Amino acid sequence: MGWYDAYRTTKINYFLYNISIVLAPLIYLYVKSVTESNFKFKKKYYLHFGFTALFLIYRMGIYVYDSLQPEFDTYQNGVLKINLDEAYVQPVMSFIEFPFMLLYLAFTLQLFYNYRKKIIQYFSNTYNLELNWILSFLILFSILFLYNTVQTIIGVFVTDLGYQERWWLNLITALTTIYVGIKGYFTYTTKLNLLNFNFSPSNHKITVASLTELSQEISEDDISIVKDNMEINKAYLNPDINLSDMAIQVNMSRTKLSEVINSGFNKNFNDFVNTYRIEAFKSMLKENKHKQLSLLGIAMDCGFNSKATFNRVFRKLTNTSPSEYLNSTLN
Repeated sequence: MGWYDAYRTTKINYFLYNISIVLAPLIYLYVKSVTESNFKFKKKYYLHFGFTALFLIYRMGIYVYDSLQPEFDTYQNGVLKINLDEAYVQPVMSFIEFPFMLLYLAFTLQLFYNYRKKIIQYFSNTYNLELNWILSFLILFSILFLYNTVQTIIGVFVTDLGYQERWWLNLITALTTIYVGIKGYFTYTTKLNLLNFNFSPSNHKITVASLTELSQEISEDDISIVKDNMEINKAYLNPDINLSDMAIQVNMSRTKLSEVINSGFNKNFNDFVNTYRIEAFKSMLKENKHKQLSLLGIAMDCGFNSKATFNRVFRKLTNTSPSEYLNSTLN
């Protein structure tokens, strides 16, 4: 950008840091805060920024040392910046940053997919909780990470890359950061807190012994109670029904109800409820309700709360689309 030509004795090199060493843990903690109910920042989370803190202290240390050397004002870089930082530390950092970023990306993606698995055990309609925009961001960030890795390998082993070749990464990273910032700001991400669900593993420790004991406690009566709640009380018609609500309806603990559904019906909570909704939808088609209402209108009457959820669930459980099913029924 012409900075070094305009300011030949600039000390900016002491303060140029690779943002990835702080961005990676920030992304991890952000995804954790959005996908964990009642998330609170704990003191131990500061350890995620220990590496960044050490690097900042190191850089400030060499700056202070170099600034105390004679004629420092006449040079761009001091003795430690040239002989220590650029000679050894920066090359080492370029190799440390790769596994550092890879580790945090792996942890973040695992955190996100574990969240996806958990919500289907608690909610019947998950569309508003799936956080697809976070997945899009993680994919974009992973692509940027791979782009940066390839660029670094080329710069180290093939040919030196100047700012004109590297600035594209800066531009795309900036656009991605703006995207997640705006999207995150305007997205309602506190529904889990309002529902007071805690997905923390520490609150759901189930040993083999306790799981065996719980399975033995499940009886035909338990299965019948849950079945009657769906078939007689039609609990599935409530689009916001969740595991806690149903547990209250059938007078069971959340853990026991979950086990009854998983073991007694061989389904997760989401599939269990939506199976009844799909059957109700089919019944309404047989009653020619589609002549009075749209397919989406019928789906809403059956407990679905969005077109996207309905279409996806219908295809998953019937291997066909709603319109295809209607045409096959009419024929």
